[in-house]
Amino acid sequence: MSMTTSVIGFRPPDAKFKKMVEVYEVCVDAGIEPPKEVNDFFNGKVPDDAGVEVNIKEAVKEYHAEMQEGLEVDLQKLPKDIRYIRFVNSY
Repeated sequence: MSMTTSVIGFRPPDAKFKKMVEVYEVCVDAGIEPPKEVNDFFNGKVPDDAGVEVNIKEAVKEYHAEMQEGLEVDLQKLPKDIRYIRFVNSY
């Protein structure tokens, strides 16, 4: 079994985020699919308390050295509104 590591950026929750979460939760409680606009806002995923997921792939590159490998994040390439960076290992 192999492991994959990814890096995800998050913009902190704002007023729009909170309203979208309310709509999402009402739909889930009612047993109906949230509207496309809400699904698109959350990238088809369940809302995350960290905020809105932001694609930061252009700031991330693989790192290789003797007996080491990993990911390197260029902080200057991150959007200014990123608050959290999450490193995720998946199996």
